[in-house]
Amino acid sequence: QVQLVESGGGLVQPGGSLRLSCAASGSIFSSNPMTWYRQAPGKQREFVALITSVGLTRYADSVKGRFTISRDNAKNTVYLQMNSLKSEDTAVYYCRLANSWGQGTQVTVSS
Repeated sequence: QVQLVESGGGLVQPGGSLRLSCAASGSIFSSNPMTWYRQAPGKQREFVALITSVGLTRYADSVKGRFTISRDNAKNTVYLQMNSLKSEDTAVYYCRLANSWGQGTQVTVSS
């Protein structure tokens, strides 16, 4: 039912910042939690951050204090602000909403 499109990935130096966006189509955006995951080559997909329909947030310990998840229900868009990026943040980042997944956006942190 829903379609998700991530954007904002790219190549950034360690210590830099990126802001990912996930635009959703469909009618369930504002009433469902949204989650960011990431997957590095050869590794399992892992939880990064979550935001509920009422704005409650959760973060993986590895990104806490560096990443911020937010949502704009009027724009049907969820964001992931990533600061102080490290090489270990390199991965494909995916958004998930109501068991629908986006195509992913590549984030590469390298000098």
